[in-house]
Amino acid sequence: MIGIGWPLAVALVALVAVAVGASLLGHVGTARQSAVAAVRAVLQLGVVSLVILAVVRSWWTTAAFMLLMLGVATWTSARRLTPDRGGLAVGAAILAGALPVLAVVLGSGAVPLTGIAVVPITGIVVGGAMSAASLAGRRALDGLATRHGEYEAALSLGFGVRDAAMIVVRPSGAEALVPALDQTRTVGLVTLPGAFVGVLLGGGSPVAAGAAQVLVLVGLLAAETIAVVVTVELVARDVIRRVRPTTADRRGRRRGSHPRRPGLRRRVTR
Repeated sequence: MIGIGWPLAVALVALVAVAVGASLLGHVGTARQSAVAAVRAVLQLGVVSLVILAVVRSWWTTAAFMLLMLGVATWTSARRLTPDRGGLAVGAAILAGALPVLAVVLGSGAVPLTGIAVVPITGIVVGGAMSAASLAGRRALDGLATRHGEYEAALSLGFGVRDAAMIVVRPSGAEALVPALDQTRTVGLVTLPGAFVGVLLGGGSPVAAGAAQVLVLVGLLAAETIAVVVTVELVARDVIRRVRPTTADRRGRRRGSHPRRPGLRRRVTR
């Protein structure tokens, strides 16, 4: 069991310093973000630790907390993708990934139908779907920007807007799933993720820890795959885009012509 006290505080400060120092040394540009993320993690987990017992005593508060998880995940992922309000549609991808996994895990009885069990598993699944959706969406939008010529060529050959975009963005899905696939393939050989370590620290047997980790990893892989597929589809259908359509774009749609994707407009310089 990890003790609460000065040793933990010293370890946390040292680890944040390592992350910030590595970022500064490598000119990665994430030093401030790393420090802010660490402080937020401490504050948020501190608050959650204080209120979690009160939350899980009632199914109403448990459901409200789960909705809060989904809302924060949607907002976080949308901000990573685009300043356009259409980015909030990524919440549909996160929900589409999380719902079936939670239904199977809870419906099968593999996880007890109690608040203290449902909240953590929901957080793990929603968090994984959020990360996968963010990565898939960013790669898809970047692909449309860098491979704009291929998109325009497909349109000129008679492809619809969605089909032309899918030619460019489809590989983004496979790339976004690489972390989940690698973690699942190498678990126990390279990594011992959180669920395994958590069960051990909680006094569970290694067999129980292994069973919990396998359930989490396979569930995450399923949730992230669905989230990635839906996110790529939303980008291809121009629901998630970098910027809002211009008046010319909207007129083009009404005339039935193939509009230039708003996220790919060329800037006109004088």
